[in-house]
Amino acid sequence: MKSHVHWDQVMTSPNGGNDELWSKQGEATPESLQLLPEAVVLNGNNESLPSDGIDSKHASYDINFPDDEENSLLAGKFEKVPMKDFHAEIRAFRDVEDFLNRTLLILDLPTTGLTQIVDTMLNKLHSNKEIGMTFTLEEARLAIFTQNSVHLLSRTIQGTTFSDECGYQIDQSWICILCELPNLTKRHVVISRLHHPANLGPTSQEIQFVILVMTPTKEKSTKTALETGQTFSTLFMDMDFRHQLLEASTDLDFKQLLQKKTKLLIEHQGLPENRKSHLVLNSSPFDDDDEGNRRCNIGQGIYQDLKRRLPHYLSDYKDGIIGHKTPHKVLSTVFFLYFACVLPNIAFGMLNNNNTHGAIDMQKILFSQCFGGVLFSVFGGQPLIVLLTTAPLALYTKLIYNICEDFDLNFYAMFACVGLWNAFFLFIYVFLNLSKLMKYSSRSTEEIFSMFITFAFSADAIKDTLKDFNKNYHTPACEGGSHPAVQSGATFNSSVANLTNTMTTLIMDTVTNDSTTPSHIQSVGECLRENSVLFLLLMLGTVWTGLTLYNFTKTPFLNASKREMLADYALPVAVILMSIFGSIVFRDIKLKPFEYKPAESLFRLAPLHTLPASAVFAAAGLGFSLSLLFFMDQNISSALVNTPSNKLKKGSAYHWDLFVVAVLNAVLSIFTLPWIHAALPHSPLHVKALADLEDRIEQGHVHQVVVHVRETRLTGIISHVMIGLSMFLLPYPMAYIPRPVLDGLFLYVAITALNGNQMFDRILLLFTEQAAYPPNHYVRRVPQRKVHLFTAIQMIQLFVLCIFGFSPIPYMKMVFPILLMVLMPIRHKLVPKLIEPKYLKALDGH
Repeated sequence: MKSHVHWDQVMTSPNGGNDELWSKQGEATPESLQLLPEAVVLNGNNESLPSDGIDSKHASYDINFPDDEENSLLAGKFEKVPMKDFHAEIRAFRDVEDFLNRTLLILDLPTTGLTQIVDTMLNKLHSNKEIGMTFTLEEARLAIFTQNSVHLLSRTIQGTTFSDECGYQIDQSWICILCELPNLTKRHVVISRLHHPANLGPTSQEIQFVILVMTPTKEKSTKTALETGQTFSTLFMDMDFRHQLLEASTDLDFKQLLQKKTKLLIEHQGLPENRKSHLVLNSSPFDDDDEGNRRCNIGQGIYQDLKRRLPHYLSDYKDGIIGHKTPHKVLSTVFFLYFACVLPNIAFGMLNNNNTHGAIDMQKILFSQCFGGVLFSVFGGQPLIVLLTTAPLALYTKLIYNICEDFDLNFYAMFACVGLWNAFFLFIYVFLNLSKLMKYSSRSTEEIFSMFITFAFSADAIKDTLKDFNKNYHTPACEGGSHPAVQSGATFNSSVANLTNTMTTLIMDTVTNDSTTPSHIQSVGECLRENSVLFLLLMLGTVWTGLTLYNFTKTPFLNASKREMLADYALPVAVILMSIFGSIVFRDIKLKPFEYKPAESLFRLAPLHTLPASAVFAAAGLGFSLSLLFFMDQNISSALVNTPSNKLKKGSAYHWDLFVVAVLNAVLSIFTLPWIHAALPHSPLHVKALADLEDRIEQGHVHQVVVHVRETRLTGIISHVMIGLSMFLLPYPMAYIPRPVLDGLFLYVAITALNGNQMFDRILLLFTEQAAYPPNHYVRRVPQRKVHLFTAIQMIQLFVLCIFGFSPIPYMKMVFPILLMVLMPIRHKLVPKLIEPKYLKALDGH
């Protein structure tokens, strides 16, 4: 079996076999050593002298060497590198093609020594007028050799072989020399075939082929010296191919053999038995939904889900208690879920309260969250999914309220009727196993919807900020210059004090008996620029604190366990800290708290009998559109939770989860409580909160991978019980959480959700220097213009979703769920006409 060595020094194994590439790098280090007092000292004759018995003539700690010798330390580093996949990586074929078009071959080079061989190859490059070299020979020598009197190669790649009898052996018939120079403008490759095998030093005693790869220092990650060297080293791994090259009599024969070998590798590596990584890359998280009977039997999906998940039910509780660092991870995730759910509930509670004039308020949303969250955590198939009322549901509720106002219908009855129709359609989807259709929902669809949710959270925060500035900063009082904030500092404090007293009275009236409305507060006509500045400070402070702690594991401060603990509690710490700043440190600036008025009745049975028949049929249409939103949101969230990169072990339950959500929302509708479904980005963030992550370095780029996830129900149960208890904290102390902190949480959740979103990563590539491109799979396997074309197609689809999702016209929002469904046929019918399927497999695979 064979392999490559990179001297940097490198060793690699293709496809898990024993054929490998080794890379080695050597460098000279300082010449002096400092010995500890207890160390054993060697004299010039390598005789050991105990440190406690050194006589006067050996009292010096200097190391003695003969005067006519130069001494240094040489550090070597071995690194394992993969062999090139000519079938998948577009750059490998292009490297060979480019070399054949600009041939630099030296056949039957006299074997006079390593230095002379390298000099001959450099002179070949330097003398080629078509290339136009911009470096000197001395600069190239300094980069190729270690900087001492003995010329040793700094960076090389060689192959290795493995057998049970001999173990690992380095292939000494060829060597690839790597060199990077800042003055180069493009890559160059020179291949020399020696006239006789040459001894070029250790591990290179019978060299017949020398490959010199020279690249610019600042080069795209897929075009570096190591990447280009891997391409040609993979070709020279084949012993029979090298024998054919030895028999080539002309440059043309040599080039034709290289071209033929490249095509053979593309064909061989494209065979199904050699595409294991390819199959994993393009597997769908819905594929495991096809277990058992493949026919579309009624209820078969639920049966398979229960069969898959029930054996793990007890372990779902045990895994939240037992295990290394499990109690700490579970506790931090409980607090994360609590703040990540309760604060959006407060925000959506205020939104629904304003949209429905108190018909659905904050108290109802908190109860709905507690009720649905606890029951789903107990009875759901995939307990890592987080249910939440969302902005689209709040807008849909507003649409129903407007319809009821226009046609003089009872809102509670219409709301319940739409919810029951929604549950009815969801039951149909479940028993017909329609979640299997979501296998056609590719990564592209999931990423577009995830980006839309990110935009939605960001838009809410930005809208609140602009609203506050328009109300307090850009007012007639501020613009006219009559306010103390724009006059002398002598009267500023007294005026602010008077204003503070006025605002305190008005706000307390609002919280206690709602006698003062926001319009009354605005009528005061005062300039409150300090309120807007504090609003912005608290919102951005929440984001900055949360993100700083979230990324604290990447800093050198404290030790690893403390860094991880701070990262786990990033969101709770940020919210509590900024709430203290807003409510205590800046207590003289009175920010308006959220409006809260206790509901007359938490449980109100819907008066369905009051609806006319026409309203019931209209509710069916609204319920159908709503069911499409539930179907897509629930299954896309489930797909992102069950994605293979999360390494979950217990399986998925798409049909059963949708069934449980349908039952929960039917009950909530009857009692006119807000609807809930699987939420983004909370569900994937819940998985990451329970995961052990590990940093991996690939070609100098660091990325995180999930090592293990604690699949437990305890986090969902405990956090939602805490949310239920929060109903007793209304209005105080919940009112001490300023509104800008809620908006800061929205931005924090939106930003952290972008981690791992390949669509966002590819958007960044549009503004990234090519030399800084990460060497991930789609950059290697897909031409750059195809990558950008695919990104542009996704951005157009996202733009259309945003037009309908953020439209001020309520009825346009009814089209939004249908647009989500349309994304799938666009991906499978239209996009393949613009981008070849082999490239889509790399760009859009899980």
